Amino acid sequence: LLAPPTAMSDSESSDSSDNLGYAFYRERPEWKDVTPVPQDDGPNPVVAIAYTDKFRDVHDYLRAVMKADERSERALRLTEDAIDCNAANYTVWHYRRQLLQSLKKDLLAELRFTEEIIAEQPKNYQVWYHRQKLVEWSHDPSHELRVTSVILADDAKNYHAWQHRQWVIKTFSLWGDELGYVDSLIQDDLRNNSAWNQRYFVVSNTTGFSDDVIRKEVQYALDCIRKAPNNESPWNYLKGVLQGRRLSEHPGLKEACQEMYSRQIRSPFLLAMLVDMCEEEAGQGRGQESLGQALELCGLLANEADTIRRQYWEYTARRLEKTHKPDPSQS
Repeated sequence: LLAPPTAMSDSESSDSSDNLGYAFYRERPEWKDVTPVPQDDGPNPVVAIAYTDKFRDVHDYLRAVMKADERSERALRLTEDAIDCNAANYTVWHYRRQLLQSLKKDLLAELRFTEEIIAEQPKNYQVWYHRQKLVEWSHDPSHELRVTSVILADDAKNYHAWQHRQWVIKTFSLWGDELGYVDSLIQDDLRNNSAWNQRYFVVSNTTGFSDDVIRKEVQYALDCIRKAPNNESPWNYLKGVLQGRRLSEHPGLKEACQEMYSRQIRSPFLLAMLVDMCEEEAGQGRGQESLGQALELCGLLANEADTIRRQYWEYTARRLEKTHKPDPSQS
């Protein structure tokens, strides 16, 4: 009788599929001169990692060539297999950069290689850093805005893509139509915090926040706020643009907020900004009326519009009363 087939464990099945079509380095004639260096986990590893046979084979030979500081084409090809096993291995990318420089390799070809990795793993920090070094070496940023745009089209909030884009724009002064690009992202998704952050980055590094620019940016933010008053992003941008200035004194801002309030808009961000403006006015000699409005708004926030932060708004009301309410003994 034939014995029943032996069921493979998940790890064995994965290991087998991982090795399909793979020629082990220990069986390749051109690597016979290299003595592999096995992983040393110590005599009693607490949690031994279940490496696949391919992973062990690749890294045993990688450790050997790195130990010998070998700078060769075969070592470069070996790093590709290591990256295929784990593209987040910073040491492998570092060694690969050493090889690229020693062998004077075509950096454009390497950029294409990194683009393939990024397409598969767009949130892999190591490959983005590797690409940054390639651009530094080649002094050629001509592909970077396209590459980051492709990634951001799929995930508009990819931190690594934005970080790389900001670095390349600032390093090579590629400001161009970046503001137009950011505007298109914001119009597609008013809640894209990353795009709002990029807008601030571009303005602060180009025109700066002059009085004229501030007026335009405040109006831009207000236009977006009117479309989605409960969207926090443009409110944060608005406060960032006016940082260091009195909100209540900016032309038309208080009127715009009051107009939204009169239309029964009860966005917590609108109410919070009105509280800030009332507090400013209370400290400028318009105490009682502004204080009363601020306390009413704090109550509305605590009990209806922003109940998750009830205690904060109750504390804010107590603080405002203590700070701005007249002392009867002084009358």
